[in-house]
Amino acid sequence: MWERLAQVVERFHWVEQALGEATNDPKRLQELGKEHKYLEPIVSLYQRWQRLQAAYHSAKRELETARDPEWRSMVTEEIARLEKELAHTEQQLKIALLPPDPDDDKDVILEIRAGTGGDEAALFAGDLARMYQRYAEKRGWKWEISDFTEGNVGGYKELIVNVRGEGVYGWLKYEGGVHRVQRIPQTESQGRIHTSAASVAVLPEPEEIDIEIKESDIRKDTYCSSGHGGQSVNTTYSAVRLVHIPTGIMVAIQNERSQIKNYETALKILRARLYEMELQKRRMQEDALRRSFISTGDRSVKIRTYNFPQNRLTDHRIGLTLYNLDQILQGELDPVLEALRLADQTQRLADMHSS
Repeated sequence: MWERLAQVVERFHWVEQALGEATNDPKRLQELGKEHKYLEPIVSLYQRWQRLQAAYHSAKRELETARDPEWRSMVTEEIARLEKELAHTEQQLKIALLPPDPDDDKDVILEIRAGTGGDEAALFAGDLARMYQRYAEKRGWKWEISDFTEGNVGGYKELIVNVRGEGVYGWLKYEGGVHRVQRIPQTESQGRIHTSAASVAVLPEPEEIDIEIKESDIRKDTYCSSGHGGQSVNTTYSAVRLVHIPTGIMVAIQNERSQIKNYETALKILRARLYEMELQKRRMQEDALRRSFISTGDRSVKIRTYNFPQNRLTDHRIGLTLYNLDQILQGELDPVLEALRLADQTQRLADMHSS
C-alpha cells in the first residue's frame, strides 16, 4: 500500500504541474482536472496520516523521558488517541486506493415503476421521484423526464428520467431494487396501515462505443400516442416501440410529438438496458462484486422500507435505520447513500484481502 501511495503522490505533483502547462488545451485540461480531483483526497489523507504518525512518535519519545506521573498519564492518553486515529486513517487510505468503478462518472437513466399496492403504489412512486429530483437539485444535476404514465389518482405507474451531472451513477447505483412503503392511505377510513411497493432501476448511460446495436437486430413499430391519461393526443404515428430481437427487450416511448425524438430516446434507453445486462454478466464473473450486497443489480430484492407512522427509513442491506423519513423524502439522501457507499467499499476491501 505504501509503495502505491508514493506513486499516487508523485503522480499528483506531476498532474498539478501539467495543469499549469496545459492552459491552451481545453480537452487536456478537463482530463487532468478529473484526475486531479480523484488524486487530491488520497494525497490529503496520506498527508494527514503522516502528521499523525509524526505526532505519535513524538509522544512516544516524550513518554520515555517524562517523570511526572500526571504528565505521563496525559501523554499515555494522547498516544492511545493517536493510535486509534492512525488505524482509522489507514483504513480510509486503503478504501481510497480501491480501483474506482469505471461507470461512476456516467449519467443515469432512472426508471421508477409502481409495484404491488394499486393506486397507493403509484403515489409512492411519485414520492420516490420527487425525492430523487430534490436530491438531484441539491447536487446540481440535470433532471429530464423521458417518458411517464400517470397513476389513476396521482403519482406514476411508470417514470423514466435522464439524470446528468458529476458522479451521478457513482451515487445513485445503490438505489436499484424494491422500495416498500408502510402508511395509512388517505382513502382508508379505518386508519389501517397499508403496504405497497415500487421498483427502481438505475442504468448507467453508455456511450455508443460501449454498446453496439445492429439495425438488423431491432424491430421498430410506430403508433398513435394515447396520452399519459389515456386520452388521444394526436393522430400522427409519433409513438415508437423498439424490440431488440436477440434479447426480447422492449422499449416504448411516446412522450414527444416527434417520432424522431421518441426513437432517439427509445434507442438510448435500449442501449442502457443492454449495457446493464453486460454489467450483470461481468459481475457474475467477479467474486468480489458477486458477494457485494449492492452490486447484484437484482431489481426484485427488497432493499428499503419507508414507514410513515414511525417517520422511519430502514435499509435492509446494511441494517441502517433513521428516524427522519420526512427530511429524506425532501432529498436529504446523503446520510443513506454515504453509509451504503462506505459499506460497499469496506466489503470490496474485505473481498480483496480474502481472495
